[in-house]
Amino acid sequence: MAFPINVPLPVLWILIIISSGAKICESARVFTLINNCKETIWPGVTPGENFNGGGFTLKPGQSIVFTAPVAWSGRIWGRTGCDFDKNGNGSCETGACGTTFKCGASGKTPSTLAEFTLADPDFYDVSLVDGFNLPMAVKPINGKGNCSVAGCDGDLRPTCPAELALKAHGKVIGCRSACDVFDTDEYCCRGVHGNPSTCQPTFYSKKFKEACPTAYSYAYDDPTSIFTCFGTDYVITFCSTRSQPVCTYHNNKLVCSDNSNAGFKSPVGRWWALILAAIFMVNSWTN
Repeated sequence: MAFPINVPLPVLWILIIISSGAKICESARVFTLINNCKETIWPGVTPGENFNGGGFTLKPGQSIVFTAPVAWSGRIWGRTGCDFDKNGNGSCETGACGTTFKCGASGKTPSTLAEFTLADPDFYDVSLVDGFNLPMAVKPINGKGNCSVAGCDGDLRPTCPAELALKAHGKVIGCRSACDVFDTDEYCCRGVHGNPSTCQPTFYSKKFKEACPTAYSYAYDDPTSIFTCFGTDYVITFCSTRSQPVCTYHNNKLVCSDNSNAGFKSPVGRWWALILAAIFMVNSWTN
C-alpha cells in the first residue's frame, strides 16, 4: 500500500511498514520505493515474485515497501507514460516490459536500472548502460561496509544530446545510449574495445556521468559505480538526488539517513513512542 508524502515524514514510514503487512526478519532486505517525480510512474521489477508480481503504480509523492530474501538477484526500474486497462494490458512510453502491467522481463531501453545481488555482502548499482529515462538514487541504510549511495544528482533528459534523445509529444522522455544509437564497437565495448583497457569513456558516457556520478555510464565503468554493503536495507527514490534524506523501518526501529550521507541515526524517545502507540491503535481499529 502507498501513502501520500504530505504525511509527516517519520509518521509516513511507520504507516508504510505497518499497513504493508511486511514480515521483516534478519534474512530479508527491506526495499522502500519512493516517487519524488511530478508524474505517475509504474516501477517494474524482475524477478518480481516479492514485488507485487513485478509491477505496480506510484503516484507523485507515494511510497511502497517490499521485502526480498537474501539470494534474490534482480533489477528495478521506472516506467513512464503508461496506460493499462483493467486486465493489466497496455503500453508505456519508456521502460515497457512488453504489454503487461506486471513485468516478467526486463524493460525496453532507454531505462535507468537499479541492479541488486543480495548475498554477504550485497552488490548493487545504478546503470545507464541501456540509457536513461528517470533520475534514480539507491541508498543503503542500516548496513555495514562501504554502503555508498548509487545513482543520480541530476536529470539527463534536458541535457541529452539531440542525436540520443527519445521524444514524445514534443518533449524528451529518455536519453538513449550511444551503443543503442550508433551500434559501434567503441560505444558498445565489444570487439577490440571489449576490455577495460580499450573501452574508455566517450563524449556521450561523460554526459551520463555528469548527471549520475555514481552510476554506470558505460560497460566498464566499475570503480565508481558498483558497491557492496552488509545486511542493509534499500531506499530507491525516483527523481531525487543522492543527498536527500530518507528513512526505513527495520526490526522495530525507524532509521533515517542524514543530509551529509555520513551516517544514519535511529530516532528514539517519548515522541516516537507516542507516534507508534497512536498508529498501532489506529491499525487495530481498522482490522
